[in-house]
Amino acid sequence: MTTSGSSVSLLVLFATGSLIIGATALPSTDVSQLTGGSSHSCALLSDGTIRCWGSNGLGQLGNGTTTDSNTPVAVIGLRGAKAMAAGAAHVCALLSGGTIKCWGGDGQGQLGNGTTTDSKSPVTVSGLSGATAITAGPSHTCALHSDKTVKCWGYNGQGQLGNGTSTNSSTPVTVSGLTGVTAITAGGDHTCALLSDATVKCWGGNGQGQLGNGTTTDSKSPVTVSGLSGVTAIAAGSGRSCALLSDGAIRCWGANESGQLGNGTTTDSNIPVAVSGLSGATAIAAGSNHTCAVLPDSTLKCWGSNQLGQLGNGTTKDSSTPVTVRLRG
Repeated sequence: MTTSGSSVSLLVLFATGSLIIGATALPSTDVSQLTGGSSHSCALLSDGTIRCWGSNGLGQLGNGTTTDSNTPVAVIGLRGAKAMAAGAAHVCALLSGGTIKCWGGDGQGQLGNGTTTDSKSPVTVSGLSGATAITAGPSHTCALHSDKTVKCWGYNGQGQLGNGTSTNSSTPVTVSGLTGVTAITAGGDHTCALLSDATVKCWGGNGQGQLGNGTTTDSKSPVTVSGLSGVTAIAAGSGRSCALLSDGAIRCWGANESGQLGNGTTTDSNIPVAVSGLSGATAIAAGSNHTCAVLPDSTLKCWGSNQLGQLGNGTTKDSSTPVTVRLRG
């Protein structure tokens, strides 16, 4: 399960590394990562290539066309990919040398190559090297650098680039005053960073409290999430963020109309609240309006919006507390 900030693609990555999509199997090489945008998905293979499928009107499949595909197609001219992230209609890949290439929709400069022109094939993000991780919101992208700083590009209407302005940028800009970063995640209109001291800072849109600093005021530069320490992982969705703590507990903050904070209510919170009845979690992932956690026994629990069955518990009823995913029939 992987997030794009705008939506989530729920795909099954089997223990063998093989991935079955309908009746179509990807080549007999391990799948190492999955990511999904609004209506497309991509798989990173162990040989460093990427295959995508779904909607392609803006070139988000990266195969040189704008023709939709219901089976995986190879992203052209791409080798040595180590990680990837998808926005609403664009995808970016981190390459082994620390550079990044992106393709698809570029109306707000989210491809990072100095233009706002869509691209049907990968283009290189300008002036960026030494990247170690990437994340993408619907129309913005961020990269963690080897010096533990962060650079972002694309849409910036709510300050999600973190450079003290609300001006879009088609090339990477440095997030202001942010050092010692170990992980990053992008939501719908905000971005968060996990720091080396196990605290979290967020920036961008905050209308539902997704920055976690006790306000609902947008911030163009990073602010500290209130009362949060011992964090080991972070995940952001549409209007909310979650943190996995060292003791296996999870805290979430922001939008909660579908119960996506997991605290038994549907009331938004601008400070972190504990996910009810959950302990010992080892990993988290956030979709637009739901969140899932992996437990020590390899079971999964999810909470939040369930109109399309995204909680995986055999119902379409939202849940404001974690429910167990039915991995077997």
